[in-house]
Amino acid sequence: MVPSPAVSTVAAPTDARQYVLDRYKERITYYWDSSKYNKKSYKMTRYLTIILGAAVTLISSMSAASFIKDRAWLGVAFAILTPVMAACLAIIGGISQAFQWGAAWSDMVITATRLEKERDRVAVTPVAELNPVQELALLDDMILSETQGFFQRLFGTGGPSKEPGK
Repeated sequence: MVPSPAVSTVAAPTDARQYVLDRYKERITYYWDSSKYNKKSYKMTRYLTIILGAAVTLISSMSAASFIKDRAWLGVAFAILTPVMAACLAIIGGISQAFQWGAAWSDMVITATRLEKERDRVAVTPVAELNPVQELALLDDMILSETQGFFQRLFGTGGPSKEPGK
């Protein structure tokens, strides 16, 4: 006899409003935490790009100076250091471009703010007027829309359409 696969069930929440609010809280926390990471990564790569760009220019210019050429070991160090720093600059620029931390930071902040707006609306809606199924569908649609936008920005315009049925 083959054992049947385990079936996962989610118990129906006793307080539907609280369940919706908890889901919003979880997603809002994720987006704010992710935005902090993206902000930090964006700023770090921008600083490194500026510093390395200036340093490559400075080292390259200084390597032509006579006081550097007079000391053979220093001339060799500058001759090696310049292309190594330029390669590091290209790598940092490529990584920054690939992950698009600046755009991701912006999108995460905007999404978190939109989710907070919807959470606040749910929190003040009278229980009798609240439709938890529609509220969860709205939350899921907002998350799905942001996620699709992220991957389309990262990998290009391909991928599934954002509109159902297309």
